Amino acid sequence: MLTIYNTMTGRKSPFEPMEQGHIKLYVCGITAYDYCHIGHARSVLVFDMIVRYLRFRGYKVTFVRNFTDIDDKIINRANEQDTTPDKLAKRFIEKFHEDMKTLAIVPPDIEPKATEHIPEIIEMIQELINKGIAYRVGNDVYYSVKKIKDYGKLSGRKLDDMKAGARISINKNKKNPFDFTLWKGSKPGEPVWDSPWGPGRPGWHIECSAMSRKYLGDTFDIHGGGKDLIFPHHENEIAQSEGATGKPFVNTWIHHGFVTIKDEKMSKSLGNFFTIREILERYDPEVLRLFMFSSQYRTPVDFSENAMKEASAGLDRFYSCLAEIEQIPGLREPGEQDAASGKEANPVASKKERKKIETISDRFSNAMDNDFNSAQALGHLFDMVKSLNRIRSALPSLPAASDLELLRNGADSLCKLTNIMGILKKNSVSYIKAKKAKVFEESGMDRADIEKMLEQRSAARKQKEWARADEIRNELLAQNIEIKDDALGTTWTVRI
Repeated sequence: MLTIYNTMTGRKSPFEPMEQGHIKLYVCGITAYDYCHIGHARSVLVFDMIVRYLRFRGYKVTFVRNFTDIDDKIINRANEQDTTPDKLAKRFIEKFHEDMKTLAIVPPDIEPKATEHIPEIIEMIQELINKGIAYRVGNDVYYSVKKIKDYGKLSGRKLDDMKAGARISINKNKKNPFDFTLWKGSKPGEPVWDSPWGPGRPGWHIECSAMSRKYLGDTFDIHGGGKDLIFPHHENEIAQSEGATGKPFVNTWIHHGFVTIKDEKMSKSLGNFFTIREILERYDPEVLRLFMFSSQYRTPVDFSENAMKEASAGLDRFYSCLAEIEQIPGLREPGEQDAASGKEANPVASKKERKKIETISDRFSNAMDNDFNSAQALGHLFDMVKSLNRIRSALPSLPAASDLELLRNGADSLCKLTNIMGILKKNSVSYIKAKKAKVFEESGMDRADIEKMLEQRSAARKQKEWARADEIRNELLAQNIEIKDDALGTTWTVRI
């Protein structure tokens, strides 16, 4: 049973869509005035993972994510860059799509823009005016929050306890400081649309209410976004939509945690602001995905060099496991290996390991059904990889068919389940070869250099110069060349 933490109720509950087998999902998109940062990356990746998983479970998902393409920020930035708001918004929507392609994000089914839905916005505003919930002052229209008795129910805030300030603009035309703008009368040089209240443009909050209603109906299953949108944006969406329709707006609210830098929320003012493009110049997109999904979506995730290195190492473990299995000599159909050897080989997989591999889909799904706990789901996958690696390394020259089948099925399950996270999309053998080549390139060493150092180490060991032998081992390890001594001699591998 899928359970989801609902911000509205403050608890996890079993989830059932309104229409059997069909989930309607709306997520707030970007305001198109700048390049996207890694906070945006978390949002798109979280809901990419959620949509992929819901579809994996067999649901039809109608996924809507909007663009805000008219806003004070867009107008101000356009003026700074001596361009028009529509050209600026169009440019950054294109840049957003480029970033999403690089991140391999599954596109939403519908990507509505605010400026393309002015009639729907005007219609909803007029409904609110007709019901006495909104009022006109000149060419502006405001929503009267005191007309809704449960305003603040999503955020848990009460009007009597709140004070107008940083998040709420002070305006002498409002009847109440917390009344918010539905329609803004035009100012010189700004884009304008005709309306019953004069030329102007929509406020920020109303666009999502109008667009979600058009594509998903008066009431739909899931609305998502970052925690910073809970108040005032999502609170105001509820007020608008429920005020206009008289029906519940959304059944389940999903909000993801922030990306922090050294435990501080990312912001330009603190100088800890990184765009998606800057991050992807340094890291593989799959590394960023694994980093994000290594934490449950509601928790903050702290971005750091070490955290990204850990994610990169984790991704390498996945790919190494797949590459090693794919390169097992004679990985044949069940029964062929034993027939070729002429005798029954003894399996090396224990009952515990076999069960761990055979039940991975169930354990993965149980974790994901628990409010999309990707961190726990990945833990199960890494645990299975340990078993796969142990079995592979213990295979005799003529392995049992049951072991080969187990490894093959385990590798298939790993690829199938990590697809929900959008990782392991590359050819594993090519990926590992490229990583090893990079190690050689960065170290400036080749195979001949390594073999020469191993000969020097062997000579030192024969002379019982243990300190020198250890020194050579450490020099190689510093270049990510790991050596291993056993009864058959010394071997080396590239540690990626």
